Amino acid sequence: MLAMYIFPMAMYLIKLLVSAGMIVLISEVSKKSAHLGALVGSLPLVSLIAITWIFIETNDIKRIQDHSIGVFWYVLPSLIFFVLFPFCLNKMHFWWSMAISIFATFLAYLVMVWILARFGMKL
Repeated sequence: MLAMYIFPMAMYLIKLLVSAGMIVLISEVSKKSAHLGALVGSLPLVSLIAITWIFIETNDIKRIQDHSIGVFWYVLPSLIFFVLFPFCLNKMHFWWSMAISIFATFLAYLVMVWILARFGMKL
């Protein structure tokens, strides 16, 4: 009976540590080499981790397929952030650059969802 409560908590803790560890790894690598940090950060590590957790916890292949397709379509508008942010940094303060880039990315997400809906695809 106790295992029923301990296993989910242990899995949650493992998920938390692995996921946080990836963020720490990327930030530490980036301190040594911006290019290597960018390479590691550009890998779909978050998606791979999420897909792995979904599989381990649900074994639901359809959910994994839907997740993968959704990530593909959401990655496209997220690229606006990585183009706009360095441009804004040349013109204004870090926090303003971050806010503007996040807002522009959010708008791009809305546009992407609207465009896909026009073609009958619902994310």
